[in-house]
Amino acid sequence: MKCDFADSLLQGYFDGELSTASAAEFERHLQHCVYCPVQLVDMDMLSERLQLAQLYEAAPASLRKKIRADLRPFAAATAMSQPLLWHWLAAAAAILLLAIAGWRVNSMLCTDDYQAELAEEIVDAHVLSLQSGHLTGVTSSDEQAVKGWFKGRLKFALPARDFAKEGFALQGGRLDVVDERSVAVLVYASTGHLINVFVWPTQGRDTSPQVGSRQGYRWVDWRKGRIEFCAVSDAPTSDLQQLQRLFTN
Repeated sequence: MKCDFADSLLQGYFDGELSTASAAEFERHLQHCVYCPVQLVDMDMLSERLQLAQLYEAAPASLRKKIRADLRPFAAATAMSQPLLWHWLAAAAAILLLAIAGWRVNSMLCTDDYQAELAEEIVDAHVLSLQSGHLTGVTSSDEQAVKGWFKGRLKFALPARDFAKEGFALQGGRLDVVDERSVAVLVYASTGHLINVFVWPTQGRDTSPQVGSRQGYRWVDWRKGRIEFCAVSDAPTSDLQQLQRLFTN
């Protein structure tokens, strides 16, 4: 969008017609404006093209003398500001600064949006498994039996473990679809609550657990050893965090 300074100071600054104070004010404005630095660069490029085209005629000596005589009374009162290469540097700095800031903001927003959408999809998958009766594809508390069922269905080693002694009894597992990809799900029972632990490979580095909630369900997400986990349940968050610690120990 065109800014307020464009009409009042932009052309005068480019032509070196501003007072020292006005030029300084405009240069401060350039540090935060997107429109004006770009326009200065465009004006400079246009000026160079016109000069190369040699479309002008040299003014006669008499005309130059007359113009200088008319301008002489104002010369002492007006201090000219010479833009030189400042507008090039200001344009580059402003564009680079905004590009970096935009990239950082966009990256953070994209990451936050992705995590929120992923958590929402996982919670929905958890609820659907409880309602449809499709909780497990293999029903067993035996770690080897569960791993055997997943063998050939996954391209990574599934860390299926039974934590019955710690209060989290393995019930079995199933395959599910999250974020348009097949993921493994380990099912646990703890004090009357069923916990789905979604598991899939990742290229991301290990992360500390992140917690959240949706529709009355809590989730804890973490990464360990190139594998991402997300435990979902209506159980207390503290129980999910305890299960997370068991997986990472």
